[in-house]
Amino acid sequence: MASESTTERSDLADIVERLRSAHDGLTRWPEAACQTLPSRDALVGIVEALRSVLFPGFFGDTDLDEETLPFHLGATLDHVEHELQEQIRRGLCAACGEPDPRRCAQCDARAAETARVFLRRLPEVRRLLATDVQAAYEGDPAAKSHSEAILCYPGILAVTNYRLAHELHTLEVPLLPRMITEHAHSISGIDIHPGAEIGERLFIDHGTGVVVGETAIIGKRVRMYQGVTLGARSFPLDEHGRPIKGIARHPIIEDDVIIYSGATILGRVTIGARSIIGGNVWLTHSVPPDSRIAQVEVRQQGFMHGGGI
Repeated sequence: MASESTTERSDLADIVERLRSAHDGLTRWPEAACQTLPSRDALVGIVEALRSVLFPGFFGDTDLDEETLPFHLGATLDHVEHELQEQIRRGLCAACGEPDPRRCAQCDARAAETARVFLRRLPEVRRLLATDVQAAYEGDPAAKSHSEAILCYPGILAVTNYRLAHELHTLEVPLLPRMITEHAHSISGIDIHPGAEIGERLFIDHGTGVVVGETAIIGKRVRMYQGVTLGARSFPLDEHGRPIKGIARHPIIEDDVIIYSGATILGRVTIGARSIIGGNVWLTHSVPPDSRIAQVEVRQQGFMHGGGI
């Protein structure tokens, strides 16, 4: 028995050493305390606190009235500002990559200002979310109330995280926006890149498997169903064979478009206003306003071409 125990400890020590000494890019520790990475758990807490501010009485403290609401909002936002500032600072310092005291001071100052600017944008975020909730309520005959849409619909959860992350993205905060949208993705199955531009009254019904790429543009009053992909057709490469970052490569969806389940739209194409894209359509070309595209039309009109997501 003693021999078996000694062997097990020896095996464990060998495994630990092999993991410790691996040089494969999967191990990281900061050269200085200022290079600590953002905390996923802290960000989840911040988003949940913001959800209680954007939808007061639905999340967090649900025992609110007109007298206690201002205190709830003020106390929550004060907490969020301090927590968010720290996570923004970590993201900035991680992107900076150099433990230079002068740069650290700049990151501290920028994090504080960015957190303040972000909070000032929350009323507009709330206005947009109110239109999304209204679109969900009006667009789904199964919705019995606005409360049901807020509390139950994965599309509202995903879009809430997206709208918060998008504000951080426009403020050029590293890491945090993707962490926020990927958390919603893991819960809802809806993958919206924070760089996408999305107008008011977006309704994602059911939602599982929806993908919206980084440079996609979605207009107002757009409705999408489960399994829709707004992806890239190809990735141009640089002279070293690496994908070129930041180019416009995802679709533009104009106002009042409906995209039914399983449709895949690839590349920098434009779907004209008021168009309807049928289920399971594979589309890599633009279509004019008021189009009605089904699988048979795609085959007949030559819209079906090779491509990749």
